Amino acid sequence: MTSLGTSQGPATPDTCDKGAQPIAAVVFDLDGVLVNSFAVMRQAFTTAYAEVVGDGEPPFEEYERHLGRYFPDIMRIMGLPLEMEAPFVRESYRLAHLVPVFDGVPEMLRELRGRDIGLAVATGKSGPRARSLLEQLGLLKLFTVVIGSDEVERPKPAPDIVLKALGVLGCDPSRTVMVGDAVTDLASARGAGVAAIAALWGETDEATLLAESPDVVLRSPSELLEVCVGRSRTP
Repeated sequence: MTSLGTSQGPATPDTCDKGAQPIAAVVFDLDGVLVNSFAVMRQAFTTAYAEVVGDGEPPFEEYERHLGRYFPDIMRIMGLPLEMEAPFVRESYRLAHLVPVFDGVPEMLRELRGRDIGLAVATGKSGPRARSLLEQLGLLKLFTVVIGSDEVERPKPAPDIVLKALGVLGCDPSRTVMVGDAVTDLASARGAGVAAIAALWGETDEATLLAESPDVVLRSPSELLEVCVGRSRTP
């Protein structure tokens, strides 16, 4: 692998149609899209807050509103100490074995990969932490590249991380979609010129996400197959 981790409304097929070209690549956010990491994030955030800030109720609900951004950027926005990053990352690694994959995600990824559709991850996590988690879950090999926010000059909502994924995938934006569960994901996708797909199967704020008018709305991972290959997953 390279330092980037290189290895090898209702959804309808025409909603993302940018001409007659079929979808050739999908860029995924990680947390809330591929994995249900919210419980672990809450525990890691609570521990980091207690260690660095001290007593009081950790403002996790406010933290959740900024998910999709790089952790240090969230700390700056919230006015919290950047020193929280070290214990947060430590606890995230320690608890990674408790992070489940969303139902239907492995099957969806394998079918897309089997159809030669390029797959990438563009996450608010650091690259090493994202790749470590995906490796532990047995999913890393399915992605051509996994890029973290520490591996681009400007993390989401800037388009840099999606553009970097496109460069590695060698795919045109007009044949690429991005699947995310946060406003920052949709903004990053649109800035890079790719279709923005809202994933609503996690713990996202649905009303906030829908207010951004995503190109496609998905309520289960299997619906992405309909968007990309024009039919539901085979048994």
